[in-house]
Formats: sequence, structure tokens, C-alpha cells
Amino acid sequence: MAAPALAAAAVPRAWQDLTLRPLEEASQARALFDFAALPWPSMANPLLAWGAFEPTGSGEKLLGVVVAESPGRAGLLHGPVVVAEREPLELAAHLIGAIVDHATAAGAHTLFAQPQGLDRLWVRFGFIPVPEGVLPAGLSARPGDGLYAWRGGSAVWSLRDVGNG
Repeated sequence: MAAPALAAAAVPRAWQDLTLRPLEEASQARALFDFAALPWPSMANPLLAWGAFEPTGSGEKLLGVVVAESPGRAGLLHGPVVVAEREPLELAAHLIGAIVDHATAAGAHTLFAQPQGLDRLWVRFGFIPVPEGVLPAGLSARPGDGLYAWRGGSAVWSLRDVGNG
């Protein structure tokens, strides 16, 4: 039963004139992370990435990405990184929605994200502020400035079982 849900969650999406879809290789997102001077996720954990593509005369251009790093049922989102000038926050929101759907369909139970000044987006998707100490061992020891967590889009859950993620 999980396979159809996962396949449905990975279907490309359209927003305005852009196509949002999973990246074949998460490393495709690296150039935007480097451009934004954001640290690249640990390669020790599996990565899942979504990108927003704009059609060009010679193909397409990557305008935004978000990456999920997951050592199990807990995941850490990196980004979103958006280089589009038109409605960048709304594009970031669409990327967050896509990766949350895909990661949960793939079995993630809890997702974490660092604020990056996007508090209103994290709250829109049901993330709540949590202490950085609740990150599971495979995701901890990251430089950051705060932490948000998501579990089924509800703020009604306990931190006591986050580490079991």
C-alpha cells in the first residue's frame, strides 16, 4: 500500500510556469546551496531533493531546491534555496509542501528544519519550535540558529519520543 502513496507523492507538480519535481540526483541542488553559501547536508544519510525548474529556450533552469536528509524515520530539511526573483516565498512554500509530502510517503515520521528566517512558512506547514537537543543522533551536531519540527502537521505531540524517530 505504501508504494502507490509514494508514487503519487513523487509526481511532478506545476506552479505558475514552473515545474516542481524530485531531482534524479540530490547533488543537482548543490550549486544553489553553494550560491546561497549554505552548508551542504551530510552525505552519510540518504538524501531526497525537490527542484523548481523554469523552461528556457535551451531546456530548463533550476530556480529553487529543498533537500531532506534522513537516517530513518526522522528527517532534516535543508533549504529551501530559491533564486527566483518572482514570488520567492511562495515558491519556497511549494517546495516545502512537495518535500513534506514525499518524505512522509517515504516513511518519515518527524521532520526538522532550521528557521533561516522562514518562520512563517514553517508555521504554515505545522512545524513548531523545538530545542535543538531533540535532534536524533544521526542528524545532530549541526551548526544552526534554532529548530522547527513537524509531526503529521500537528503541534499536539510530545518531544519525549522524538529521538526514537
